[in-house]
Order: sequence, then structure tokens, then C-alpha cells
Amino acid sequence: MREAQRARRSFMGKALAMGAGATAVSAAAAAQGDPAILKLPAHTTSLGQPVAARGYGVPSQWEKNLQRRESPGLTRVSAASVSFTPLQGLFGIITPNGLHFERHHQGWFDIDPSQHRLMVMGLVREPRVFTMDDLMRLPSVSRIHFIECGANTGMEWGNVAVPTVQYTHGMLSCGEYTGVMLSTLLDMAGVDRSKGKFVLAEGADGSSMTRTISMEAAMDDVMVAWAMNGEMLRPENGYPLRLVVPGVQGVSWVKYLRRIEVGDQPFYTKDEVVHYIDLMPDGTHRQFTSVQEVKSVITTPSGGQVLLDRGYYNVTGLAWSGRGRVKRVDVSFDGGRNWRTARLEQPVLPKALTRFNVDWAWDGNPAVLQSRAIDDTGHVQPKINQLRAVRGTRSIYHNNAIQSWKVSETGEVFNVQVY
Repeated sequence: MREAQRARRSFMGKALAMGAGATAVSAAAAAQGDPAILKLPAHTTSLGQPVAARGYGVPSQWEKNLQRRESPGLTRVSAASVSFTPLQGLFGIITPNGLHFERHHQGWFDIDPSQHRLMVMGLVREPRVFTMDDLMRLPSVSRIHFIECGANTGMEWGNVAVPTVQYTHGMLSCGEYTGVMLSTLLDMAGVDRSKGKFVLAEGADGSSMTRTISMEAAMDDVMVAWAMNGEMLRPENGYPLRLVVPGVQGVSWVKYLRRIEVGDQPFYTKDEVVHYIDLMPDGTHRQFTSVQEVKSVITTPSGGQVLLDRGYYNVTGLAWSGRGRVKRVDVSFDGGRNWRTARLEQPVLPKALTRFNVDWAWDGNPAVLQSRAIDDTGHVQPKINQLRAVRGTRSIYHNNAIQSWKVSETGEVFNVQVY
């Protein structure tokens, strides 16, 4: 928790300090002569680093606290755990590759691409085996999509559990993926469209992650990707090959993809009948609820941050829907009694993160900030009590409830649940 608080970007002390007090201090400094302006620093009077001093660029040393982090105690084995993206310190909608969240079931691997193979088999006319060179010669596409773990926000089903947005919503990232459409590979193998109703995707990691995908999705927007954000996938994200299943929970985005099998019914693998299922209030389990429903969260200000003075603030956050585009985001500053429509920043893409902003003048009194997203299918993000009325409190997956952040008189921001 202390690490997460220290990880706040320095912009919290700059961009958020735009109230009257901060303005007065700036005016006083200008009148007296600010040494930071009057005295030329070393970097203005000396020679800088040479070109290509670093063969691969890295962030500034002043940004080193912005990191993805594991939640202590979440799992007993770090190789089968999660690292969370620091949403509070990101801008726009693209997640840098080095901050993309991780979810591994038996650790990550750095696989030799020259030895990796992808097999397409099952109800096809001609089973095929592709090398990476084979795949990268095929017609490629690049598309921006979000990926969210089905357990994102899962710790909050019963009550407030974690302090910051990095831990409440950080199993979420968004990137531009490049690869070949799965439909292209299935057509090359001669998929039996009359009998083939489902596709099984299998990974080459130690857990042999396997997931069932409908043929409708497989022939629509599912990709076999080798690149993310303009470079080859990172090992933590499935290098050299992963599945991209837009709008569907991250476990179906099988990493280290090695096999595609076409079948006539769901495959009911271990991670579909024991894990990634929804425990309902009557004790039954709901399976194959893969779509990530419409959801949003305010990332600044959010839990663990501090407003330095009363006055103007730009309130910003992210919204997304596994069913399509975000149509509107409303923001409340009084716990949901009144709502204002936020600005949606371009681009607004299907099954991708959308950045929203709204103006707010904080008067120094306590406030409860919430955001509520609506997608172009008409789905509306629910309150936590509305979701619990249907799903109960013992679930883990698919919590898309409205998130509440309480701003105290001191400017400190806390995670709360407000109905």
C-alpha cells in the first residue's frame, strides 16, 4: 500500500495543483525571481548524451516509480499470479508494453520463434502447421483493443478491499495488435462450416491453457497476433504468438499459442468448468460468460492520491465495453445523485478503451466521485447493489459495478462503496 502511494506520478503535484493557493504561490515566485528560471541548470550549459546511447529507449529516471505491481498475498505462487497496470499514471488509451498487466498460470517464457509452430486441426479439410515465417507472410491487420482479466475488480465483490485504482482495476490494458485474422487460417485449412461450431485455442506454456471460442467469433474479429504497439510481443504477453479475442475476458486471449482445433461442441476444459465461472446466489455456477460488460473508472483523482488545494481539476478516466463502442460517460460528484456528461476523447473505437474528461471545481468539502458508462448497445454500467442483487457477493469474475472515490476535506482520496 505504501509502495502504491509512492508510485503516484509527479504530475499529481503539478497538474492537480491548479487551485487558488497554487496560483498565488506561482505569482509570488515570479515576482521575487524564481531561481529555477534565473539560474541556468547544467543541462542547459553542457553537452548531452549521444545519439543511440541506449539501443532501446527507457523511461526517464524520474518516472521509475510508475510500475506494474503484484498484489502481496493475492496468490501463493508468483509464477501463477497477476501484475497490475498503474492506470492512475497513464494518458490516452494505449498502455505501454512495459506496463501491460500480466496474468500467468505457470509463469512466462521467452520462446525461440524459429522453433515455435501453430497447428490448425480438427474439423478441417487439410490440417496445417505454420511457422512464424509462414504466418508473417500472410495478409496482416492492425487493430486497437482492450484486454481485461475476468477477475478485474473481483476483490471488491464483498466490500472495499484494496486502496488504489491500480489494484481495483489494473488488470486492464489496451494496445494496437498486429497479426493475421484467425478466419484466414481456418479458411486455408478448409474449415467445415456446417459441422464446426467451436474452436479450441491451446497455449504452449506449462499450464497448457485451453479455451473454447465460438465459431461465430473465430470467423469475425479474432486475431492471431505477433506484435503489439508496433513491436513484437513481449515474452510476458505471449511472445511469439497469442490469440486476440476482442471484448472477451483475457483468459481467452491464449498466450504462446500453439494449437487451434475445430470441433462441433464446447470443449469444457479445466479453465472453463472449474475456473472462470460465475458463482450465483443460489449456489449454481454460470459458465461461458466471457464478454466483458460495459465499464468505466475515474483514474484521476483516485484512491491514494491527494488534491493539494481547492479549485479547478480535470477529472479523467477510462471507459470500455466488450459489446462495442462507448456511447456516453456520466460523472457524479455527489455519490450518484446528480450526473454530468463527460467529454469522450477521440478515437472512440469498438472494444477499445475510451478516455473521458470532465471539468470540476472542488470547494474543499467532502465529495464522492463516480463514473457511469453506456455503450452503443444500450447497456448501462450498474451500481454495486444492483449487481449484487443479481450476482450475490461471493463471485470473483465480471464485476463491472460503478466505482466510488471519496475526497475528504484534507484532499485525500479513498476507495469507498456508495449505493
